[in-house]
Amino acid sequence: MTQIKHTLSTTREGDFAQWYQEVISEAEMAEESGVRGCMVIRPWGYGIWERIQALMDADIKAAGVQNCYFPLFIPLSYFAKEAEHVEGFAKEMAVVTHHRLISDGKGSLTPDPEAKLEEPLVVRPTSETVIGAAMSRWVQSWRDLPLLTNQWANVVRWEMRTRMFLRTSEFLWQEGHTAHADREDAMSETLRALAMYRAFAENVLAMPVITGEKPENERFPGAVATYSIEAMMQDGKALQAGTSHYLGTGFAEAAGIQYQNKEGQQALCHTTSWGVSTRLIGGVIMTHGDDDGLRVPPRIAPWQIVILPMLRDTEEDAAVLAYCEALRHALAQLRAFGEPLRVLHDKRPGKATQKRWIWVKKGVPLILEIGGRDAANGQVSALRRDQLWRADAKPNFVAQTKDAFIASAASELEAIQSSLFTEAKAKRDANIVRHIDSLDALAKFYAEDQRYPGWVELCWSKPTGAELEDTVAQLKALKLSIRNTPLDGEPVSGTCIFTGKPAVERIYVARAY
Repeated sequence: MTQIKHTLSTTREGDFAQWYQEVISEAEMAEESGVRGCMVIRPWGYGIWERIQALMDADIKAAGVQNCYFPLFIPLSYFAKEAEHVEGFAKEMAVVTHHRLISDGKGSLTPDPEAKLEEPLVVRPTSETVIGAAMSRWVQSWRDLPLLTNQWANVVRWEMRTRMFLRTSEFLWQEGHTAHADREDAMSETLRALAMYRAFAENVLAMPVITGEKPENERFPGAVATYSIEAMMQDGKALQAGTSHYLGTGFAEAAGIQYQNKEGQQALCHTTSWGVSTRLIGGVIMTHGDDDGLRVPPRIAPWQIVILPMLRDTEEDAAVLAYCEALRHALAQLRAFGEPLRVLHDKRPGKATQKRWIWVKKGVPLILEIGGRDAANGQVSALRRDQLWRADAKPNFVAQTKDAFIASAASELEAIQSSLFTEAKAKRDANIVRHIDSLDALAKFYAEDQRYPGWVELCWSKPTGAELEDTVAQLKALKLSIRNTPLDGEPVSGTCIFTGKPAVERIYVARAY
């Protein structure tokens, strides 16, 4: 087989971390901002986020949740009311202490000592506290429940080690916050949000995930229970792609969220919070990207089809452009996944072949090249991004009539969406190991010379307290962590390799982002 010359200089096998950065750069998704840990999200990257946001927002509203917005700055005293919560975020908080700068007389600016705030303001790391204060005003009676809110916002967590989209000091997300009359209703909402995230990851992002409960040590600060969706990246590492938390009555007690029940008595609300972020884009890159760049699932692609006219500065160029525009118009009337097709006629100056590789690196699902002969004969040459190369190492263009392509375009996009999910699921399932029966075997498995070891499923005794701390320490020594306990896990038997006690449930352990 002829050797394929890929468009990226770094391969996944050669250096996965560097490959990831190169995909982001070459696909023009994001770039450094000049502030450590913060990024500029470029139009293609933000276009993907807009698609995620639009589709997720529709799912959120379909569940009866209403959007609102809360301040970026939160009084420090709000956090002090919930000790466990503030302790979990204290090391990541950015704090505003002054409201004005003055010149030092040497050409520099410095905080004005006279402008010190009476109370420091925390730049929003998450909004439980400020939303809790609002809920305490909004909820008075059982008739006000459940209260279902969500906001799309940015948050700041001062990370020490950052990586674009995966872990940045500032990122974009949605955060749902709800209040309920009792535990049962709150737990139902917690699990509803989790199921929504799973369906979204698999049906929209084509990213297979495991849904489950996080262990005690991995709970959201102050939560009673935390659930997550976990995705396997192509290097075998896990990515926590979304979380949903049952907060019990702790936050309600701290914020005074209470209501008068039907019996006329005061009762505390049970609250939840749940969220996903721009980390999903990092997950899409590492789930679907290849050695030629990004591959975007059609449902979130800003452009699903790009038409490239092959112009030669001749009289026939006008006919080619007219043909391409007519094709674009016809395709834009079609629907896939319940929406009109998103089609771009790229008329920018430059050779079609050069522009082709730009769009290949961006991961557009379908690329069409149209020359004078194609226009004259009513044909198109189509390239599927998930089937980029032929056996002879040439781009896998398929020539067909214009009418045939138009008739099949929607189903072709649906096939690409399905293909990406099937491929990712096969990779994940092939890299989950279930035969490990001792701590030594676990250590040996991850010590062996394998570049991308996957996940290990283990039976364990669900220890707490000191036993859990010891388990976490043993895993940390191997650079591993517990991902979650799958909600649909198989029955267990045998003993826990960490405690020697009878196993009660299954867990996944892995290296993770």
